[in-house]
Amino acid sequence: MPSGKYSIIYDCGATNIRAVAVDDEGNIVKSMSYPNCTRPDPFYPEYSIWDIGGIWDKMCRASREVVAGLAVEDIIGVTVTTFGVDGTLFDSKGKMIYPMISWQCERTVPVLDSIGRYIPVDELYAESATLPFSFNTINKIIWFRENRPELIKKAHKFLFAPSIFLYLLSGEMVNDVTMAGTSMMTSAISRGFSDRILDAISFPEELLGSPVDPGTIIGSVTGIAAKATGLPSGLPVVATGHDTQFAIFGSGAGINQPVLSSGTWEILMVRSPSFDSGREQLKNSITTEFDPIPGLYNIGNQWIASGVLEWIRKNYFSNVAANTYEQMINEAENALPGGSGPNIDPRFFDKGISDATELVGGLTPGINRGKIYRAMLEALSVRLAKGKEALEKAGRFNTDSIICVGGGSRNRLWNRLRANATGVPVKVIDQKETTALGASFFVQSACGLVAGPEQAREKVNYVTEVISPDWFLL
Repeated sequence: MPSGKYSIIYDCGATNIRAVAVDDEGNIVKSMSYPNCTRPDPFYPEYSIWDIGGIWDKMCRASREVVAGLAVEDIIGVTVTTFGVDGTLFDSKGKMIYPMISWQCERTVPVLDSIGRYIPVDELYAESATLPFSFNTINKIIWFRENRPELIKKAHKFLFAPSIFLYLLSGEMVNDVTMAGTSMMTSAISRGFSDRILDAISFPEELLGSPVDPGTIIGSVTGIAAKATGLPSGLPVVATGHDTQFAIFGSGAGINQPVLSSGTWEILMVRSPSFDSGREQLKNSITTEFDPIPGLYNIGNQWIASGVLEWIRKNYFSNVAANTYEQMINEAENALPGGSGPNIDPRFFDKGISDATELVGGLTPGINRGKIYRAMLEALSVRLAKGKEALEKAGRFNTDSIICVGGGSRNRLWNRLRANATGVPVKVIDQKETTALGASFFVQSACGLVAGPEQAREKVNYVTEVISPDWFLL
């Protein structure tokens, strides 16, 4: 049996629901996951929602399997992280009164298109510093206001996704700062909900409450939740929140150290003590959220990445049955720069394959597929460089290196191209569970094992591969 003190992290993503046990030295002791997906809205079948009951059942099942291998007296606390923006309304009896609308649902697209009826987009951005995405929480609130106003009148609280599961664990209804910061309903300066924005959309602030900082103990595991999860009754329940913030913290990133999370989308974020939310940042698609540590901001820029590379795999490498990605990398490495070939505008990755084909040239039938793949990696690397420059301007800092995590960090050619395009070293860390790791630091701090989350992080041995720019790929 493993030894140490353990934090239990429930990490609910769009594709997987996981329970993870992390020890007090940052080691992943045990992990269990089950698949997740959206469901049709029972009231509007053309729209999509998250099945809270189904997610909770899988979360509990994963928890029981993880906890079964541990000495329960060594478990110090539990927390929950999820994707951002999503949440829903609860009545005074604690009953969910509408399913949780998914960030993938299209119902909020027309809401954002006409949000200027409530508050001009540039003013909304200047106040919240959050980029106007159609999936932002504010658009869901407006959808309720316009389509189901009786639910707002009936509501006692709006809970964000992690807070829903914290409520099921503890019986307490509390939202946290990092999830509030994804909503486009906060004041970036005050680190709380904005009276101006809430007044504009006629949503009572008491339905949201005052958000707590990560690392706050909000309650303890109830007897009912203990039976469902395998956790001991009375265990401290700790607020964390938005998975992106804890992945960045868990990567070991310090102040002004950009972190690239490379997956279907690439998200480049930096922890910064300052930010700008003017017209230039809006034009450059800069979004700013709250860091788990008060006084800091997470400034970000994102674009589609592996989602496009997967399209190349399906269309050009479908005949490669085994080690497909290794074959793709080998062929791209042999397709040296120069000569005729694809011409890909980096703006392509802000739009994607379906509506930006005019930004791709030279995809002729006889062209070498390795060259196509390499051209995409090169263009993605240029897009990263542009994102870096935009972040530096918004956060007023200079980049010394970029930490890279996620599936895309395992592509050796891509990492070299990234280093060349940005002109700074790319650091690939060995930790694959940075979200759970980051959240565990706040559990340790809340439960008294360390003086603060930074002290918990200092105990972790981050093994890093450094890829420096090299002349022969320029």
